[in-house]
Amino acid sequence: MEPMTNQIDKVQKEEYPTLVELWEASVRATHHFLKEEDIAFFKPLILNTYLDAVELRCLRNTKREIIGFLGVAEQNLEMLFIHPNERGKGRGKALLLYSINEFNVNKVDVNEDNTQALEFYRKFGFEVYKRSELDSSGKAYPILHMRLNKTVFLD
Repeated sequence: MEPMTNQIDKVQKEEYPTLVELWEASVRATHHFLKEEDIAFFKPLILNTYLDAVELRCLRNTKREIIGFLGVAEQNLEMLFIHPNERGKGRGKALLLYSINEFNVNKVDVNEDNTQALEFYRKFGFEVYKRSELDSSGKAYPILHMRLNKTVFLD
């Protein structure tokens, strides 16, 4: 793993299109269960609604390019996406730990079919406490609601 010379930073509104591009690339690499029409459905919602509804932070590389981002609302990690080329390098861990330390994140919702994300959050002490048949948009993608067990949480 290369040294973490990356910087966690605030996101400017004019950078939203970059976040949406990164979101789409990440989703295509990890959310194989989504249909094309679902991606088309969520894309404008993310740009026009979801990004403004959360406290955003991004991870920038040494060239100041955004390589990952997170969004938090009320101690709930609403989004955490890493560019596919940057996966497996500790980027997600850096953003997750930042969200826990800076925003006191203690909950996250994960698509049941996104097994990689499920295992990622479990590794950091999150446990499933509830399941919903539908996602927040009413689509038939079951959601696992997870909360941080601070007795399990290890850096």
